[in-house]
Amino acid sequence: MKSNVGNTDKAIRLFLAVVIGAVGFYFKSWWGLVAIVPLVTGLTSFCPLYTILGLNTCSTKSVQ
Repeated sequence: MKSNVGNTDKAIRLFLAVVIGAVGFYFKSWWGLVAIVPLVTGLTSFCPLYTILGLNTCSTKSVQ
């Protein structure tokens, strides 16, 4: 599993996970479980959908 989620993307995903989870908890809705998707993809730095679409938000630094 190669990382394809960059730092900014990761921060946004984790922030959204917290917000979605909090709103779901507040309203006692099962929609709060949707927060699992951005949480897992943010923590693992891997998004399967990015792989399918050929996207990559990681910055590639060349080592010399």
